Amino acid sequence: MSTRSTKPVSASVAKRTTKGAKASRKASPSSEPDSKHPEKAARVLRRFRVIFNAVKNHFRSVERKAGVTGAQLWALSVINSKPGAGVNELAAAMDIHQSTASNLVRALVESKTVVTAREADDRRFVQLYLTAKGQKALAKAPGPFAGVLPDALMHLDPQTLSRLERDLEAVAQQIRPAAHGRNLPLGDS
Repeated sequence: MSTRSTKPVSASVAKRTTKGAKASRKASPSSEPDSKHPEKAARVLRRFRVIFNAVKNHFRSVERKAGVTGAQLWALSVINSKPGAGVNELAAAMDIHQSTASNLVRALVESKTVVTAREADDRRFVQLYLTAKGQKALAKAPGPFAGVLPDALMHLDPQTLSRLERDLEAVAQQIRPAAHGRNLPLGDS
């Protein structure tokens, strides 16, 4: 038996309650969406899970086999292909912020997989080189060195990439990600 009151709710209380519910729905990112296509959204979500799990499994494999993170492996491969490259060149090659690249280089130097040198006329410019330990890490690591997602994207045709960029921007607008996450390698948030 229900213990609910059968008294009518005043119009002003109903209006406040409705306004409050609307405001909390707008303010709460975890509120249930009014999806017109729940089955289609579920299929797309499953595709994202496949991609995220593939990326996660690749990173785990890299760490287990090479002893470095996925981002570190990518940096090692860039430095290996461009001996003497600087931090800015590394940042550009990985499409990450310069400060993120500096932190990555610091970790690589501490792990003794990379050494720095100041050989140019401008002594402020730091050049990066792999050590024997860095070469061994690359040799042990499963490919692709840049990661499975960047590699997959590089194999898509320009029209698919344009459509994907546009569609993912729409998803990003719904999520409203923090701007600071834009230039971080996957797995290093």
